[in-house]
Amino acid sequence: MLSLFKVSPLLSDEETQWLIDTFVWAFEHFDGEYFLNETQIITPTPSCFPEPVSSIEEMAAVVFSRVKSYAGLQQWPITLVAPERMLASTSMTKLNIAGRWRGEQAVIVEPAAPILISYNPNQINQPQDLIASYAGVMAKVLILQRGVLPPGGEAQLDAACDVLASFFGFGVMVSNTVYHFRGGCGSCYNQYANRKAALTEQQSVFVHALVCHFKGVKDGHKHLKSHLVSQYKKAKKQINTLMDNSERGDLLALQEHAHARLS
Repeated sequence: MLSLFKVSPLLSDEETQWLIDTFVWAFEHFDGEYFLNETQIITPTPSCFPEPVSSIEEMAAVVFSRVKSYAGLQQWPITLVAPERMLASTSMTKLNIAGRWRGEQAVIVEPAAPILISYNPNQINQPQDLIASYAGVMAKVLILQRGVLPPGGEAQLDAACDVLASFFGFGVMVSNTVYHFRGGCGSCYNQYANRKAALTEQQSVFVHALVCHFKGVKDGHKHLKSHLVSQYKKAKKQINTLMDNSERGDLLALQEHAHARLS
């Protein structure tokens, strides 16, 4: 009878294990020190995106510049181009990077052709989708440049891009754009504006809560959609229980390292 009153975890053990493995993979291969020292939780608010815009092109460019900077890729030759300028198949320049992978200390050793990315014009009226899409594309660029596949291999690449986008600090937007309610008569619903998500809502929220845990953020739920707040709270409880009972040395070492940075 008491089992009826137990709160079930947000995710299964298998889902949780893969997400944690991938988070640790992100920390190990994509500049964990930058994550601890510089990454912030980005919100879809004027405090993070303060610039006024007056056109579709300006909106796309301003958001791109902010996302690139927040991701720590400001030194990378990643260039935004209009959709019509993107070729059907574009090979990516292999960069020679010295020092750190992200932040001001990342050094591109040799001049390289720009890495071109574009945007979906349908997302201009759905800025959270635009932000999350940019973050996901930049995550894929980083993974391909690093040349280290995530746990589960190539089959998990898209899901790992969502994890890495949250690792960059964009977990609010990643979580908020997994699913879109049509609402009302559906006349304002535009399926072509929606971001293609590789993680479920619950998985995305869990990763966001995991990032907030290691960053010491207390109000990570503040800008989530209302129906995600309870999921976030369940994720936090599951993470706290996991950390209290964990036998994984890599996770405990990461927590100790994070706490040392915060103290």
